[in-house]
Amino acid sequence: MDVLVVGAGAMGRWIADVLDADVAVADVDEAVARKTAAAVDAQVVPLDPATGTGEADGDADGPSAEFDVVCLAVPMALVEEAVATHANRARGAIVDVTGVMEPALEAMAEHAPDLEHCSLHPLFAPERAPGSVAVVTEGRGPLTDGILADLEAAGNDLVETTAAEHDAAMESVQAATHAAVLAFGLAAERVPSTFETPVYAALREQVERLTGGTPRVYADIQARFDGSTSVAAAAERVASADHDELEAIVAELGDRWAGDGGDGA
Repeated sequence: MDVLVVGAGAMGRWIADVLDADVAVADVDEAVARKTAAAVDAQVVPLDPATGTGEADGDADGPSAEFDVVCLAVPMALVEEAVATHANRARGAIVDVTGVMEPALEAMAEHAPDLEHCSLHPLFAPERAPGSVAVVTEGRGPLTDGILADLEAAGNDLVETTAAEHDAAMESVQAATHAAVLAFGLAAERVPSTFETPVYAALREQVERLTGGTPRVYADIQARFDGSTSVAAAAERVASADHDELEAIVAELGDRWAGDGGDGA
């Protein structure tokens, strides 16, 4: 199996490294493509084979060769455009690891109706692999089966889902969660560690984790998934609540989020 990975950033490097295949990479940034290719023993091909944009390695088939699989590891804001642009480079399957599933799969159905389709979302940063990977397959076949087998062989747990279920979950798991952490970072002040409570320390650590990532990724998530609006409404509810209402809110949340835990401010 030969695979073209479009997008040679952290996620593109991760999937290129996981797959047991002959891999080629393409990226808008030639230097990034070459760095990733060197790290995962892959070939570099042009992002645009029609114009030869980007330098290609010496491949006997030339830079415009098709591949068994095209895997898109582009920013989620660009996934529909990337499917439309690169679907004709795939002989058998088109896959994405962008993190948004419904738009990706709809674009695949439109631009590559006869191919196997698979949308993957690693629920972790690449540097924390392996972990859980959300999976939706449409027109599943030997190529997508091979990709899933490679993911499992690398120690990942596959979570079969639907595109609608996944994208709805990401409104809470990503958009609302990130918005709440960012809001805490904006609202709170850093204090000496001697004053930290467990809750404050946990939120501070999450702010540090988010701000240590790629800002564009978090902006893309907020643009794709609705979640910040509900966080803003919840903050307003807390801000306007009186003493009794706050007690009721805490009790309400205790019922909603019942589970193991402990006391402490």
